[in-house]
Amino acid sequence: MIQSTNKILVPIDFSEQSLIALEQSFSLAKKYNAEITLLHVIEDTGMIANFFTEKQHTELRTKIQKDLDVLANEVTQKSKLSVNTLVAKGRVYEKINEVAEIVNATMIVMGTNGSQTFSEKFIGSNAMRVVRESRVPVITIKGKKHRKGIENIVLPLDLSKETREKVGMAIELSKLFKGAVVRVVSVLFTSDEFVVNRLTRQLGQVKSFLEKEGVECSAEIVKGVKGEESLAGNIIEYAEKVEGDVIMIMTQQEIDFTRFFVGSSAQEIIDKSPIPVLSIRPVFRKDTTLFPNPY
Repeated sequence: MIQSTNKILVPIDFSEQSLIALEQSFSLAKKYNAEITLLHVIEDTGMIANFFTEKQHTELRTKIQKDLDVLANEVTQKSKLSVNTLVAKGRVYEKINEVAEIVNATMIVMGTNGSQTFSEKFIGSNAMRVVRESRVPVITIKGKKHRKGIENIVLPLDLSKETREKVGMAIELSKLFKGAVVRVVSVLFTSDEFVVNRLTRQLGQVKSFLEKEGVECSAEIVKGVKGEESLAGNIIEYAEKVEGDVIMIMTQQEIDFTRFFVGSSAQEIIDKSPIPVLSIRPVFRKDTTLFPNPY
């Protein structure tokens, strides 16, 4: 699954959170044997941009390029990784995803300030749009302190067919980080016997599948209480309890399968989780079977 040449794209606006995300990208880059590409996007929309002369735009681009090159050199000295730099101009989230496709990025790692005002720097205000539009996995990082590397992968599951795509990515990460434990969790808000039994069977299948792949794992159903805690809140609480290093979620497909959106629970996890969140875009499949039933 790992290509011979991997690239991790890290959007940088020089804010604290974007630099924290950059720091977190080091261990991933080493495990994926990947280059890091630092990208700064100069926003060309809005009233302020219209007041800049062409000369001022050129001077700004030159300064940013110089700052990026200095940062890239510092990263290379610190991490011994290969680092490239790019400066682009346009709508931030569009350019991030456009560059990700151009450089054939393996994933995007970016900081986010969560639910902040639009006046926050571009990393905070555009993260959700990047997640929604991206064709590659996106790791959003809101918290300030994180363990270097990955020891615990939190894998929330529901009854959707896209579950198997998350499982595959979890297996890859676990093996890359040499024994990271996959913590499978489902939140249950109903006592309906059919739903409970189906979810229990699915968790058992997933746990069995992971174990056959040589992945250490646990599986747990968390009982949620409607009105007291959201689905996202339960997942974040569980992730903190097991000292999770990353929470894996899926973006959701619309009916025409040409555009994607971020569901309310996924958005809340990205906004509120102090633990990095890995968002994966699902691939449309006609087959709805999660795993072959061994029974």
